[in-house]
Amino acid sequence: MKLTRRSLLSGAGGAALSPAILKAAPLGSKSHIAVIGAGVFGAWTAHHLQQLGHRVTLLDAHGPAHSRASSGGESRMTRAAYGKDDIYTRMSTDSLPQWKALSGASGLPIFVPHGVLFFFPTDEPYAHDSIAAHRRLGLPSQLLTPAEMARRFPMIDFAGIRMGLFEPGFGALMARRSVQTLVRQFVRSGGDYRHEAAHGPRQSGGKLRSIRLSSGSLEADAFVFALGPWLPKIFPDVVGGRIQPTRQEVFFFAPPAGDRRFLPGAMPGWADFNGGDIYYGFPDLESRGVKFAHDAHGAAVDPDAQDRRHSEAALADVVAFRDRRFPLLRNAPLTEARVCQYENSSNGDFLIDLHPRLSNVLLVGGGSGHGFKHGPEVGRYAAARLFDRVPAEPRFSLATKAETHKREVH
Repeated sequence: MKLTRRSLLSGAGGAALSPAILKAAPLGSKSHIAVIGAGVFGAWTAHHLQQLGHRVTLLDAHGPAHSRASSGGESRMTRAAYGKDDIYTRMSTDSLPQWKALSGASGLPIFVPHGVLFFFPTDEPYAHDSIAAHRRLGLPSQLLTPAEMARRFPMIDFAGIRMGLFEPGFGALMARRSVQTLVRQFVRSGGDYRHEAAHGPRQSGGKLRSIRLSSGSLEADAFVFALGPWLPKIFPDVVGGRIQPTRQEVFFFAPPAGDRRFLPGAMPGWADFNGGDIYYGFPDLESRGVKFAHDAHGAAVDPDAQDRRHSEAALADVVAFRDRRFPLLRNAPLTEARVCQYENSSNGDFLIDLHPRLSNVLLVGGGSGHGFKHGPEVGRYAAARLFDRVPAEPRFSLATKAETHKREVH
Protein backbone atom coordinates (compact mmCIF):
# COMPACT_ATOMS: atom_id res chain seq x y z
CA MET A 1 0.00 0.00 0.00
CA LYS A 2 1.47 3.31 -1.06
CA LEU A 3 1.22 5.93 1.66
CA THR A 4 -0.48 9.18 0.77
CA ARG A 5 -2.05 11.78 3.04
CA ARG A 6 -5.46 10.43 2.06
CA SER A 7 -4.60 6.73 2.40
CA LEU A 8 -3.31 7.39 5.89
CA LEU A 9 -6.56 9.01 6.98
CA SER A 10 -9.34 7.97 4.65
CA GLY A 11 -12.82 6.63 4.55
CA ALA A 12 -16.32 7.50 5.67
CA GLY A 13 -16.61 8.72 9.21
CA GLY A 14 -12.88 9.12 9.51
CA ALA A 15 -11.89 5.49 8.95
CA ALA A 16 -8.12 5.37 8.94
CA LEU A 17 -7.71 1.77 7.79
CA SER A 18 -9.19 -0.53 5.21
CA PRO A 19 -11.00 -3.68 6.49
CA ALA A 20 -8.24 -5.86 5.05
CA ILE A 21 -5.63 -4.12 7.14
CA LEU A 22 -7.78 -4.26 10.24
CA LYS A 23 -8.05 -8.04 10.00
CA ALA A 24 -4.29 -8.37 9.81
CA ALA A 25 -3.57 -7.25 13.40
CA PRO A 26 -1.02 -9.91 14.45
CA LEU A 27 -1.92 -10.21 18.13
CA GLY A 28 -5.53 -11.01 17.38
CA SER A 29 -8.69 -10.10 19.25
CA LYS A 30 -7.53 -11.50 22.59
CA SER A 31 -4.44 -9.32 23.00
CA HIS A 32 -4.26 -7.11 26.07
CA ILE A 33 -3.20 -3.49 25.56
CA ALA A 34 -2.41 -1.04 28.37
CA VAL A 35 -2.93 2.65 27.55
CA ILE A 36 -1.27 4.95 30.06
CA GLY A 37 -2.81 8.42 30.05
CA ALA A 38 -6.55 9.16 29.80
CA GLY A 39 -6.37 12.48 28.01
CA VAL A 40 -7.83 13.03 24.57
CA PHE A 41 -5.13 11.04 22.74
CA GLY A 42 -5.10 8.14 25.21
CA ALA A 43 -8.88 7.89 25.56
CA TRP A 44 -9.47 7.83 21.79
CA THR A 45 -6.65 5.31 21.32
CA ALA A 46 -8.21 3.07 23.96
CA HIS A 47 -11.59 3.45 22.24
CA HIS A 48 -10.27 2.44 18.83
CA LEU A 49 -8.27 -0.49 20.22
CA GLN A 50 -11.44 -1.66 21.93
CA GLN A 51 -13.38 -1.30 18.66
CA LEU A 52 -10.80 -3.57 17.02
CA GLY A 53 -11.55 -6.28 19.56
CA HIS A 54 -8.57 -5.92 21.90
CA ARG A 55 -8.81 -6.12 25.68
CA VAL A 56 -7.80 -2.68 26.90
CA THR A 57 -6.77 -1.31 30.28
CA LEU A 58 -6.71 2.50 30.48
CA LEU A 59 -4.80 4.18 33.32
CA ASP A 60 -4.50 7.71 34.61
CA ALA A 61 -2.86 8.92 37.80
CA HIS A 62 -5.21 11.88 38.29
CA GLY A 63 -8.36 11.07 36.31
CA PRO A 64 -9.57 11.66 32.71
CA ALA A 65 -8.92 15.25 31.53
CA HIS A 66 -7.94 16.35 35.04
CA SER A 67 -7.09 19.96 35.85
CA ARG A 68 -3.33 19.57 35.28
CA ALA A 69 -3.70 17.76 31.95
CA SER A 70 -3.43 19.36 28.53
CA SER A 71 -6.90 17.92 27.84
CA GLY A 72 -8.50 19.61 30.86
CA GLY A 73 -10.48 22.85 30.92
CA GLU A 74 -13.61 23.98 29.19
CA SER A 75 -13.25 24.41 25.44
CA ARG A 76 -11.09 23.61 22.45
CA MET A 77 -11.46 24.81 18.88
CA THR A 78 -12.10 22.46 16.01
CA ARG A 79 -11.16 23.84 12.61
CA ALA A 80 -9.87 22.72 9.23
CA ALA A 81 -7.71 25.77 8.38
CA TYR A 82 -4.07 24.66 8.42
CA GLY A 83 -2.54 26.41 5.43
CA LYS A 84 -0.13 24.12 3.61
CA ASP A 85 -0.32 21.46 6.35
CA ASP A 86 -3.30 19.70 4.82
CA ILE A 87 -2.62 16.46 6.70
CA TYR A 88 -4.18 18.23 9.68
CA THR A 89 -7.05 19.54 7.56
CA ARG A 90 -7.88 15.94 6.71
CA MET A 91 -7.47 14.73 10.28
CA SER A 92 -9.74 17.41 11.74
CA THR A 93 -12.33 16.83 9.02
CA ASP A 94 -12.30 13.06 9.56
CA SER A 95 -12.42 13.52 13.33
CA LEU A 96 -15.49 15.77 13.25
CA PRO A 97 -18.12 13.04 12.60
CA GLN A 98 -16.73 11.08 15.54
CA TRP A 99 -17.00 14.13 17.81
CA LYS A 100 -20.57 14.68 16.62
CA ALA A 101 -21.44 11.06 17.39
CA LEU A 102 -19.98 11.38 20.88
CA SER A 103 -21.85 14.66 21.38
CA GLY A 104 -25.11 13.03 20.36
CA ALA A 105 -24.63 10.25 22.89
CA SER A 106 -23.43 12.35 25.80
CA GLY A 107 -26.63 13.91 27.08
CA LEU A 108 -24.89 17.32 27.18
CA PRO A 109 -23.34 19.11 24.20
CA ILE A 110 -19.76 18.22 23.33
CA PHE A 111 -19.62 19.82 19.87
CA VAL A 112 -20.97 23.39 19.56
CA PRO A 113 -21.28 24.35 15.84
CA HIS A 114 -20.82 28.12 16.00
CA GLY A 115 -18.40 28.35 13.04
CA VAL A 116 -14.80 29.55 13.09
CA LEU A 117 -13.46 32.79 11.61
CA PHE A 118 -9.79 33.45 10.81
CA PHE A 119 -8.89 37.01 9.84
CA PHE A 120 -5.67 38.37 8.38
CA PRO A 121 -3.99 41.79 8.04
CA THR A 122 -2.47 40.88 4.64
CA ASP A 123 -3.34 38.79 1.61
CA GLU A 124 -2.10 35.71 3.44
CA PRO A 125 -0.88 32.50 1.72
CA TYR A 126 -2.11 30.57 4.78
CA ALA A 127 -5.70 31.52 3.91
CA HIS A 128 -5.39 30.64 0.22
CA ASP A 129 -3.65 27.33 0.97
CA SER A 130 -6.39 26.51 3.49
CA ILE A 131 -9.16 27.29 1.01
CA ALA A 132 -7.48 25.13 -1.64
CA ALA A 133 -7.39 22.20 0.80
CA HIS A 134 -11.02 22.83 1.76
CA ARG A 135 -12.09 22.82 -1.89
CA ARG A 136 -10.38 19.46 -2.43
CA LEU A 137 -12.37 18.07 0.51
CA GLY A 138 -15.64 19.74 -0.44
CA LEU A 139 -15.82 21.91 2.68
CA PRO A 140 -18.13 24.96 2.46
CA SER A 141 -15.56 27.47 3.71
CA GLN A 142 -15.73 31.08 2.56
CA LEU A 143 -13.22 33.86 1.87
CA LEU A 144 -14.71 37.12 3.20
CA THR A 145 -13.91 40.79 2.73
CA PRO A 146 -13.66 43.13 5.74
CA ALA A 147 -17.03 44.66 4.81
CA GLU A 148 -18.67 41.22 4.72
CA MET A 149 -17.17 40.31 8.09
CA ALA A 150 -18.27 43.60 9.64
CA ARG A 151 -21.88 42.98 8.55
CA ARG A 152 -21.96 39.41 9.81
CA PHE A 153 -19.89 39.80 12.98
CA PRO A 154 -20.46 43.31 14.39
CA MET A 155 -18.95 42.43 17.77
CA ILE A 156 -15.45 42.47 16.19
CA ASP A 157 -13.56 45.56 14.96
CA PHE A 158 -11.85 44.58 11.69
CA ALA A 159 -9.70 47.71 11.38
CA GLY A 160 -6.47 46.88 9.55
CA ILE A 161 -7.81 43.50 8.34
CA ARG A 162 -7.45 42.53 4.68
CA MET A 163 -9.33 39.23 4.42
CA GLY A 164 -11.17 36.55 6.38
CA LEU A 165 -11.72 32.80 6.18
CA PHE A 166 -14.95 31.43 7.66
CA GLU A 167 -15.55 27.73 8.35
CA PRO A 168 -19.30 27.33 9.04
CA GLY A 169 -19.15 23.61 9.83
CA PHE A 170 -16.72 23.81 12.75
CA GLY A 171 -16.84 25.23 16.26
CA ALA A 172 -16.03 24.33 19.86
CA LEU A 173 -15.44 21.06 21.69
CA MET A 174 -16.23 20.93 25.40
CA ALA A 175 -12.91 19.48 26.44
CA ARG A 176 -13.17 17.88 29.88
CA ARG A 177 -16.73 16.71 29.26
CA SER A 178 -15.81 15.01 26.00
CA VAL A 179 -12.91 13.01 27.42
CA GLN A 180 -14.84 11.96 30.50
CA THR A 181 -17.82 10.93 28.35
CA LEU A 182 -15.57 8.87 26.10
CA VAL A 183 -13.99 7.08 29.07
CA ARG A 184 -17.43 6.33 30.53
CA GLN A 185 -18.47 4.81 27.20
CA PHE A 186 -15.22 2.82 27.08
CA VAL A 187 -16.00 1.34 30.51
CA ARG A 188 -19.65 0.61 29.63
CA SER A 189 -18.37 -1.27 26.57
CA GLY A 190 -16.21 -3.55 28.72
CA GLY A 191 -13.00 -1.54 29.02
CA ASP A 192 -11.00 -1.49 32.23
CA TYR A 193 -10.25 2.00 33.58
CA ARG A 194 -7.97 2.39 36.61
CA HIS A 195 -7.19 5.53 38.58
CA GLU A 196 -3.58 4.62 39.27
CA ALA A 197 -0.07 5.85 38.54
CA ALA A 198 2.20 3.67 36.42
CA HIS A 199 5.91 3.34 37.10
CA GLY A 200 8.68 0.77 37.45
CA PRO A 201 8.61 -0.83 33.96
CA ARG A 202 10.01 -4.37 33.60
CA GLN A 203 11.78 -4.95 30.30
CA SER A 204 13.30 -8.00 28.65
CA GLY A 205 14.13 -9.13 25.14
CA GLY A 206 13.43 -5.76 23.55
CA LYS A 207 9.89 -5.57 24.92
CA LEU A 208 8.11 -4.06 27.88
CA ARG A 209 6.62 -6.89 29.93
CA SER A 210 4.84 -5.11 32.78
CA ILE A 211 4.51 -1.88 34.70
CA ARG A 212 4.23 -1.49 38.45
CA LEU A 213 1.10 0.07 39.94
CA SER A 214 0.18 0.92 43.52
CA SER A 215 -2.11 -2.14 43.48
CA GLY A 216 0.53 -4.48 42.03
CA SER A 217 1.89 -5.07 38.54
CA LEU A 218 0.12 -4.89 35.23
CA GLU A 219 1.20 -7.19 32.42
CA ALA A 220 0.13 -6.59 28.83
CA ASP A 221 1.00 -7.62 25.30
CA ALA A 222 1.60 -4.01 24.25
CA PHE A 223 1.64 -0.55 25.80
CA VAL A 224 0.66 2.94 24.66
CA PHE A 225 2.06 5.89 26.60
CA ALA A 226 -0.07 8.97 25.90
CA LEU A 227 1.14 11.13 28.76
CA GLY A 228 1.14 14.63 27.31
CA PRO A 229 3.56 16.87 29.23
CA TRP A 230 4.69 13.92 31.36
CA LEU A 231 6.04 11.96 28.38
CA PRO A 232 9.53 13.53 28.65
CA LYS A 233 9.64 12.64 32.36
CA ILE A 234 8.84 8.98 31.77
CA PHE A 235 11.17 8.63 28.77
CA PRO A 236 13.90 11.24 29.35
CA ASP A 237 16.49 9.46 27.21
CA VAL A 238 14.15 8.92 24.23
CA VAL A 239 11.82 11.94 24.32
CA GLY A 240 13.55 14.39 26.63
CA GLY A 241 13.64 17.92 25.22
CA ARG A 242 11.88 16.91 22.00
CA ILE A 243 8.64 17.71 23.82
CA GLN A 244 8.54 20.83 25.98
CA PRO A 245 5.59 21.87 28.17
CA THR A 246 4.93 25.62 28.17
CA ARG A 247 2.69 27.76 30.34
CA GLN A 248 -0.51 28.99 28.64
CA GLU A 249 -3.05 31.36 30.18
CA VAL A 250 -6.69 31.85 29.14
CA PHE A 251 -9.21 34.40 30.33
CA PHE A 252 -13.00 34.72 30.36
CA PHE A 253 -14.90 38.03 30.42
CA ALA A 254 -18.58 38.72 31.08
CA PRO A 255 -20.41 40.18 28.05
CA PRO A 256 -22.85 43.07 28.54
CA ALA A 257 -26.09 41.99 30.22
CA GLY A 258 -28.66 40.76 27.74
CA ASP A 259 -26.35 41.24 24.73
CA ARG A 260 -26.98 38.28 22.44
CA ARG A 261 -24.20 39.20 20.01
CA PHE A 262 -21.70 37.20 22.08
CA LEU A 263 -23.70 33.96 22.09
CA PRO A 264 -22.80 30.95 19.92
CA GLY A 265 -24.47 31.28 16.56
CA ALA A 266 -24.13 35.05 16.53
CA MET A 267 -20.45 35.15 17.44
CA PRO A 268 -18.05 32.60 15.94
CA GLY A 269 -14.95 31.10 17.36
CA TRP A 270 -12.18 33.26 15.96
CA ALA A 271 -8.46 33.62 15.43
CA ASP A 272 -6.70 36.90 14.64
CA PHE A 273 -3.70 35.70 12.61
CA ASN A 274 -1.93 38.96 13.45
CA GLY A 275 1.11 38.28 11.29
CA GLY A 276 1.53 34.85 12.87
CA ASP A 277 1.30 36.13 16.47
CA ILE A 278 -2.14 34.64 16.94
CA TYR A 279 -4.83 35.58 19.43
CA TYR A 280 -7.96 33.42 19.51
CA GLY A 281 -11.18 32.94 21.42
CA PHE A 282 -14.73 31.69 21.73
CA PRO A 283 -18.22 33.09 22.21
CA ASP A 284 -19.96 32.88 25.58
CA LEU A 285 -20.22 29.08 25.85
CA GLU A 286 -22.60 27.85 28.54
CA SER A 287 -22.56 31.31 30.17
CA ARG A 288 -18.94 31.04 31.36
CA GLY A 289 -17.92 34.25 29.58
CA VAL A 290 -16.20 35.19 26.33
CA LYS A 291 -12.84 33.41 26.14
CA PHE A 292 -9.56 35.01 25.04
CA ALA A 293 -6.05 33.60 24.75
CA HIS A 294 -2.71 34.52 23.20
CA ASP A 295 -1.32 31.59 21.23
CA ALA A 296 2.35 32.53 21.77
CA HIS A 297 4.25 29.86 23.68
CA GLY A 298 4.76 30.81 27.30
CA ALA A 299 7.58 29.91 29.66
CA ALA A 300 8.73 26.29 29.90
CA VAL A 301 7.17 24.62 32.94
CA ASP A 302 7.03 21.44 34.97
CA PRO A 303 3.41 20.19 34.79
CA ASP A 304 3.61 18.95 38.39
CA ALA A 305 5.08 22.09 39.91
CA GLN A 306 3.99 25.11 37.86
CA ASP A 307 2.02 27.88 39.55
CA ARG A 308 -1.59 27.73 38.32
CA ARG A 309 -2.36 31.36 39.21
CA HIS A 310 -2.62 33.70 36.26
CA SER A 311 -0.08 36.48 35.79
CA GLU A 312 -0.96 40.17 35.66
CA ALA A 313 1.26 40.56 32.59
CA ALA A 314 -0.68 37.95 30.62
CA LEU A 315 -3.99 39.48 31.68
CA ALA A 316 -2.85 42.96 30.64
CA ASP A 317 -1.72 41.63 27.25
CA VAL A 318 -5.10 40.01 26.58
CA VAL A 319 -7.08 43.01 27.83
CA ALA A 320 -5.14 45.35 25.53
CA PHE A 321 -5.92 43.08 22.58
CA ARG A 322 -9.56 42.70 23.65
CA ASP A 323 -10.12 46.43 23.93
CA ARG A 324 -8.66 47.04 20.47
CA ARG A 325 -10.43 44.25 18.59
CA PHE A 326 -13.62 43.83 20.68
CA PRO A 327 -14.51 47.37 21.80
CA LEU A 328 -17.93 46.31 23.11
CA LEU A 329 -16.09 44.34 25.81
CA ARG A 330 -14.04 47.26 27.14
CA ASN A 331 -14.21 47.22 30.95
CA ALA A 332 -15.88 43.79 30.88
CA PRO A 333 -15.27 42.07 34.23
CA LEU A 334 -12.94 39.09 34.37
CA THR A 335 -15.03 36.07 35.33
CA GLU A 336 -12.38 33.35 35.20
CA ALA A 337 -8.69 32.76 34.50
CA ARG A 338 -6.99 29.43 33.89
CA VAL A 339 -3.39 28.33 33.57
CA CYS A 340 -2.77 25.17 31.60
CA GLN A 341 0.03 24.08 29.29
CA TYR A 342 0.83 23.15 25.76
CA GLU A 343 3.08 20.13 25.32
CA ASN A 344 4.98 21.20 22.25
CA SER A 345 6.96 18.98 19.96
CA SER A 346 9.99 20.67 18.44
CA ASN A 347 8.13 21.54 15.23
CA GLY A 348 4.43 21.29 16.13
CA ASP A 349 3.89 17.88 14.50
CA PHE A 350 2.52 15.08 16.64
CA LEU A 351 4.63 12.25 18.01
CA ILE A 352 3.04 8.87 17.23
CA ASP A 353 5.83 6.34 16.94
CA LEU A 354 7.17 3.08 18.30
CA HIS A 355 9.80 3.22 21.01
CA PRO A 356 13.22 2.72 19.36
CA ARG A 357 14.21 -0.11 21.74
CA LEU A 358 10.87 -1.55 22.91
CA SER A 359 8.96 -2.95 19.96
CA ASN A 360 5.63 -3.24 21.81
CA VAL A 361 5.58 0.35 23.12
CA LEU A 362 3.98 3.25 21.26
CA LEU A 363 4.66 6.86 22.25
CA VAL A 364 1.81 9.32 21.59
CA GLY A 365 2.03 13.03 22.34
CA GLY A 366 3.20 16.40 21.12
CA GLY A 367 -0.29 17.89 20.83
CA SER A 368 1.42 21.28 20.58
CA GLY A 369 -1.65 23.34 21.41
CA HIS A 370 -3.62 22.23 18.34
CA GLY A 371 -3.99 18.50 18.97
CA PHE A 372 -7.29 18.16 20.83
CA LYS A 373 -9.55 18.38 17.77
CA HIS A 374 -7.64 15.53 16.12
CA GLY A 375 -8.13 13.10 19.01
CA PRO A 376 -10.39 10.62 17.15
CA GLU A 377 -8.02 10.25 14.20
CA VAL A 378 -4.90 10.25 16.39
CA GLY A 379 -6.46 7.35 18.28
CA ARG A 380 -7.38 5.51 15.10
CA TYR A 381 -3.91 5.89 13.60
CA ALA A 382 -2.18 5.02 16.90
CA ALA A 383 -4.24 1.85 17.29
CA ALA A 384 -2.97 0.67 13.89
CA ARG A 385 0.57 2.00 14.26
CA LEU A 386 1.05 0.02 17.47
CA PHE A 387 1.05 -3.17 15.41
CA ASP A 388 2.78 -1.65 12.39
CA ARG A 389 -0.41 -2.15 10.36
CA VAL A 390 -0.14 1.18 8.53
CA PRO A 391 2.89 2.75 6.87
CA ALA A 392 4.56 5.17 9.24
CA GLU A 393 3.75 8.83 8.63
CA PRO A 394 7.18 10.55 8.68
CA ARG A 395 5.81 13.73 10.23
CA PHE A 396 4.73 11.79 13.32
CA SER A 397 8.07 10.03 13.78
CA LEU A 398 10.49 10.44 16.65
CA ALA A 399 13.26 10.99 14.11
CA THR A 400 11.73 14.29 12.96
CA LYS A 401 11.70 15.73 16.50
CA ALA A 402 14.72 17.71 17.70
CA GLU A 403 15.97 19.26 20.92
CA THR A 404 15.86 22.71 19.29
CA HIS A 405 12.31 24.02 19.04
CA LYS A 406 10.98 25.91 16.02
CA ARG A 407 7.22 25.97 15.64
CA GLU A 408 6.10 25.25 12.08
CA VAL A 409 2.43 24.19 12.43
CA HIS A 410 -0.27 26.77 13.18
